[in-house]
Amino acid sequence: MAWTDSKVFRAFVADAFDNTAAFDLGSDSFKVALYDNDITPDNDATSANTAYNVGQWVTTGNEVFEAGQWAQGGVALTGQTLNSATADVVFFDATDTASGSAADLANVFGCLVYDDTLTTPVADQGMSYNYFGGTNSVTNGTFTVQWNANGIWRATL
Repeated sequence: MAWTDSKVFRAFVADAFDNTAAFDLGSDSFKVALYDNDITPDNDATSANTAYNVGQWVTTGNEVFEAGQWAQGGVALTGQTLNSATADVVFFDATDTASGSAADLANVFGCLVYDDTLTTPVADQGMSYNYFGGTNSVTNGTFTVQWNANGIWRATL
């Protein structure tokens, strides 16, 4: 099918608010896994179906990676922050995420951002998926996910 947009998973918000999952956006390890255009992300998926290597996010045939450059399972976010300093806004951001300097990655349409720390109630539960606006690739270079100036996700209250 196809990517069409970027969204936070409804299950992530619900699980955080009702304390089903103890996400810590300041200290949990989050990873970014790359995917091709053979999937159709769904922000209404159940908690279990937002997880890395489950449902749409299976690795076989869908995940884009290269050993030593962009690991299967994703690259860890760094510099992550949850910011609520602006009136009526809360956003989650991180440093741009990059591969090694000799990556060969093709047909990358988007990514899954997931919590790699928590194991219960769902291991590797997804937080959001981010569409890159079309196909992206790199040959013998650095593939960088440049997070929007407004963050990986942003909520206006």
